[in-house]
Amino acid sequence: MKFKHLTAAFILLIGASAFVSPKKALRTFVSNYENVLGTSLELKFKTNSQADADLAEERTLKEIDRLDDILSAYKTNSEFSKWMRNGKQTTKVSPELFEVLKQFENYKVLTNGALDASAKAIGDVWKQAAAEGRLPSASVLQHAVASVKQKHYLLNEHEQTVTRLDDVPLALNSFAKSYIINKAAEKAAQSAGIENVVVNIGGDMVIKGNEPEAIEIANPKADAENDAALTTIKVSNMAVATSGNYRRGFNVNGKWYSHIVDPRTGKPASEIISATVIGPDASEAGALATSFNVLSIAEIEALTAARNNIAYLLITKDGKEIRSKEWSKYEVALTKPVTALEKVNKAEKLWNTKYELVVNLEIANIESTDGKRIRRPFVAVWIEDEAKTPVRNLAIWYNKPRWLPDLKSWNRANGEEFKKGAEGKLSSTSSATRGPGKYSLSWDGKDDSGKLVKAGIYTVFIEVAREHGTYQVIAKEMKFTGSAQKVELTPNTELASASLDYRKIETSKK
Repeated sequence: MKFKHLTAAFILLIGASAFVSPKKALRTFVSNYENVLGTSLELKFKTNSQADADLAEERTLKEIDRLDDILSAYKTNSEFSKWMRNGKQTTKVSPELFEVLKQFENYKVLTNGALDASAKAIGDVWKQAAAEGRLPSASVLQHAVASVKQKHYLLNEHEQTVTRLDDVPLALNSFAKSYIINKAAEKAAQSAGIENVVVNIGGDMVIKGNEPEAIEIANPKADAENDAALTTIKVSNMAVATSGNYRRGFNVNGKWYSHIVDPRTGKPASEIISATVIGPDASEAGALATSFNVLSIAEIEALTAARNNIAYLLITKDGKEIRSKEWSKYEVALTKPVTALEKVNKAEKLWNTKYELVVNLEIANIESTDGKRIRRPFVAVWIEDEAKTPVRNLAIWYNKPRWLPDLKSWNRANGEEFKKGAEGKLSSTSSATRGPGKYSLSWDGKDDSGKLVKAGIYTVFIEVAREHGTYQVIAKEMKFTGSAQKVELTPNTELASASLDYRKIETSKK
């Protein structure tokens, strides 16, 4: 009898298991926004439920907004801005503002003065001089440096108060973004059903979860969005920050000066043009990435000598790549494809390899009527030949495959090939912070298989579709035969500006 009961129980167990729903496969849910903390925002959540991803996204955005209302130097009503207007008095501040001000003091010591909240005073001098088309005078610069070297506030840990000591302007930009996205990523990671989180704000990012995230490191000498990455890393449960002079700075009499200044000398950073740092703490990664643009190689090596959890990649002004010994733990070995040379008829001329086409576009900043943040629209940019055959996809930005048909023109021309496996990359890119909505794409005259096309006439398509918004498409025919030309395209509801620049390739990009 005992065996009969056991057999019956076993059969019931097997039968019951047949009715248990199989666990849904994990998927990556991606969202993109513009005009967040003055740049672009990318969110990635690995989960098996759209509802879980939506809740994590909501929590992330709320935390970003909450901290921006505390730390922003641009919002006049932020806690930081109000504190700055309070003058020389003691003020009780929020735990978050106190923590960031304390971190600035700590990183100032750690970096031997290369990172300082009052460096804004020097930056303002350079900005004013650049606006007047001149270099700052030595006396004005010396006065700014002297003001930076003073102590600007006192912190009282027990009372959680800050006392301003002077009226020198301060800014928390150096790593406040990294601080904010770390807190936001923590909120998302605590959300039900979320296995992995990536929060990428303008090229600085935080990865929460054990699954490695592929991150491409932008080449500072090739700034187009679709240019080949300098290298690729894979990280999990870490932060990655990149700082450099190639997207923001001052142009004075035809010479470019970095927006990152050395608080100790008043001079713009010049020897290092890009620094990427991997570390366990987002604030520290952001602070080090900025200060590494200022410090010498010897100072950087000394600062990190005892840190086996900090890795960095530096790019010097002459293009030299300097990797820390820890960097190899994260770098992915990539095999560059060999492009086969195509045999052509002598009468047919190929694309002039001394030239490139740069497609510039600026996505319009559209404000919602209900006060909610607007997502980045879906965008496709591609090239077709005179026979209306697609030859090169430059960009396809979307967040779910089901939205691809909304890009009607692109889907008609490219959809089937795309579905066969020519799908866009899922890796994020770490780079110096860009302006919100401003993107550049380059075409080197090669088709999607890597072969040079023939010189001649091609049509450039820019298609933009917004969920619950408008649909826009621009098609512009151009002749590519080695004669430079620039065309300004007519803006529309979704594009604040767009242009096509067929030009000689800068020697610094080679």
